Amino acid sequence: MNQPNTSPAAFQATAAKDPAAVAVRSIGGGQSLTWGEYAAQVREVAAGLAALGVGRGDTVAFMMSNRVEFYPLEVGAQHTGATSFSVYNTLSAEQLHYVFANAGNQVVICEAQYVEKIRACGVAMRTIVCIDAAVQGTLTVAQLKQLGRSDFDFDATWQAVTGEDIVTLCYTSGTTGNPKGVEITHASLAFECHAYASVMPVEHGDRITSFLPTAHMADRVTNLYLHEYFGTQITVVPDRTQLPAALADVHPTIWGAVPRVWEKLKAAVEYSVAAETDPGRRAALEWALEVAGRKAAAHLAGVALDEVQAAEWERADAAVLGALRAKLGLDQLKWALSGAAPIPPETLGFFFGLGIPISEVWGMSELTCIVSVSPPAQARLGTVGKLLPGLQSRIGADGEFFVRGPLVMRQYRKEPAKTAEALDGEGWLATGDIITEDADGYLRVVDRKKELIINSGGKNMSPANIENTIKAATPLIGALVTVGDNRPYNTALIVLDAESAGPYAAAHGLADASAAALAADKNVIGEIARGVAAGNAKLSRIEQIKRFTILPTFWEPGGDEVTLTMKLRRKPIAQKYATVIDALYAPSLADGVHEPEKPTATV
Repeated sequence: MNQPNTSPAAFQATAAKDPAAVAVRSIGGGQSLTWGEYAAQVREVAAGLAALGVGRGDTVAFMMSNRVEFYPLEVGAQHTGATSFSVYNTLSAEQLHYVFANAGNQVVICEAQYVEKIRACGVAMRTIVCIDAAVQGTLTVAQLKQLGRSDFDFDATWQAVTGEDIVTLCYTSGTTGNPKGVEITHASLAFECHAYASVMPVEHGDRITSFLPTAHMADRVTNLYLHEYFGTQITVVPDRTQLPAALADVHPTIWGAVPRVWEKLKAAVEYSVAAETDPGRRAALEWALEVAGRKAAAHLAGVALDEVQAAEWERADAAVLGALRAKLGLDQLKWALSGAAPIPPETLGFFFGLGIPISEVWGMSELTCIVSVSPPAQARLGTVGKLLPGLQSRIGADGEFFVRGPLVMRQYRKEPAKTAEALDGEGWLATGDIITEDADGYLRVVDRKKELIINSGGKNMSPANIENTIKAATPLIGALVTVGDNRPYNTALIVLDAESAGPYAAAHGLADASAAALAADKNVIGEIARGVAAGNAKLSRIEQIKRFTILPTFWEPGGDEVTLTMKLRRKPIAQKYATVIDALYAPSLADGVHEPEKPTATV
């Protein structure tokens, strides 16, 4: 029997297997859809969208939190042959303008809270469907469904979708500012799902939570698309703070997270032990964690526990650790993932000691998300596993990793020059990453050739875009370096503009126009704080600068920090100002560290 090579074909086969089984649910199950109910809604949504003129090759955008209603709407759009994609809810109106203009969508399906932002973005929409309230000038979901015509040929419509059609767009940030719209075909997605499941098994009824934004390709693949192909049960988590409750409710069988989430779970375990008031329980927990720590240390050192230590771990597991995993909701995992950003080895070791081995994965949107992984029993610490079967790789002279195969994107939408930079005529995609491969095929990410920031939550950001936006808000800033790679939020090192310093000092009656004097001046700090806030208002929330410091120096062209053409030397800056950067992330506001003024409008 041939495997489905489009999402609609996969969904139809999956939904028919067990129509009474729950496919999507809320935390606690108060809201849920069986596969049968889900399939009926998909048919209604597809008919309604078709009545609006949405068909094969059109695009439909989604802007909402993680919720049950998303699934039949998204999958219904797929069944018309449309390209359906999600945007980050934190995008500003200015950023929405670029994305919608590039995508070419005429329809947006969203929550009521985003209607005005969508209208303010400057790209006219033919139709806005509002899913959670009746807003003037928009359709409700019920109204959308009522538009469906009785003569709509649902089966013929979805069966006309081919593997070469574009299933989704994923907008990924680049170093030059505007995001690029990665076009992914149904065939690439089908290959991704089947290749991944051949390494990390996924079965009908496997349980998982959806908590990353649906604009994040990791959520789309591990939740939406694996769900359509294999019949996983999704529990939606609309707010990240609800994740612990969701895990305790679901007890997922397959699950992945970005490093920041794993680190928060680790901190929660450690806090719960420290906060235990019963002396006996606390002693048992401390003993079990100590035993788990020895197993973690052995794992980090690449050695096995001796027989005595292994037996003690088994006793700790039976007495304490098993119950601890159950309390977390991670006691029924077949596999667990970490991806989208590097995870500290200590975090991997900690969970390994608890009996939760994590496989680290590597991938990128241009390669339909996940490219390399190994099952927990075969995973090697510090590596991102092996390439999925069916892919080819080569390493360039400068160490850059290239991949060829069915996962390679079609192109960057409306960006032929950027597509040509990334994808050569022989089908090799330049990943922009420096990766080594050992004799057994395990991959190790050494460095990024490009200068993207990936924060600890796994969000990709363009530092140049952030810096240019902030600098445009005030002429006092000569140079600005965004710091945020593998950090929980962005901060900035700011250097005053040498040419503006003298005139500013004269205009404000300041006798000393040195960098050190101006960096400490309250009025200068206030003006920079207002400028950072103004720039922040044009950035998405995740990109915004939360803290900054003004360095008491001017940077000279050709010096340690900038080239002769004033390009930032990011690595030397990070090394030279490491102590200053650490102060930007101190628990309380350190001397010389400032926050932007509260913006007049949030995005």
